[in-house]
Amino acid sequence: MKLGKITKTLLATSLASLMSMSAMADKYVIDTKGAHASIQFKIQHLGYSWLTGRFNDFKGEFTFDEKNLAASQVNVVIDTKSVDSNHAERDKHLRGNDFLDVSTYPKAIFQSTSVVPGADGSFQLVGDLTLHGVTKSVTIDANHIGGGNDPWGGFRNGFEGSTTIKLKDFGIDYNLGPASETVELELHVEGIRQ
Repeated sequence: MKLGKITKTLLATSLASLMSMSAMADKYVIDTKGAHASIQFKIQHLGYSWLTGRFNDFKGEFTFDEKNLAASQVNVVIDTKSVDSNHAERDKHLRGNDFLDVSTYPKAIFQSTSVVPGADGSFQLVGDLTLHGVTKSVTIDANHIGGGNDPWGGFRNGFEGSTTIKLKDFGIDYNLGPASETVELELHVEGIRQ
C-alpha cells in the first residue's frame, strides 16, 4: 500500500516537472506576414550550374527556451504550389506529376521530433518531413542568430538552418542526371513571441 502511494507521488512529481519545463518554453509564430522568413532551395542543373528557388507561402510556429533548447519544438506547413524558381514554364513543370504533383500533394509538412544542442548556439533539429506523400526523418543543421525586443513592442528570435534531401527518398524520380539527385534547402526563420 505504501509502495503504491510512493509510486503515485513520484509519478505526480515527474509529470509536474515535465509540465513546468514545457510551460517555460516561449511560443512563437513564424513571421511570414512581414517576410522575415524564407524557405529556399537549390539543385544542380545537369551538373553544369545551380537552379535556385523558394516556396513563397508557408506558415508555422515553434517553442523556444534558450536555457533548455532540447525542449524546443517546430511545426511548419508549406503550400507546395507556391514553388517559385523565377521561370513560369519551369514552375509549371515543378508543380506537375514529374515533381511535386501539387494537385495530389498540396502541402509539405515538417514536425520536429528532437533538438540536439551543439556549441555556440548551434543545434541539430531532427524531424519528420512529409513531401510528395512520403514521410522521412531529416536533420537540419541550425543556428540561433539572436533574439530581443522589436520596434513594435514585440519580442523575436531568429534562426537559420540547412539540410540536403534526396528526391528519390520522397518518391520523386524524374531523371535529371546523377548531379541532380539531391536538393539543398536553406531556411531563415524569425518568430514573434506570443
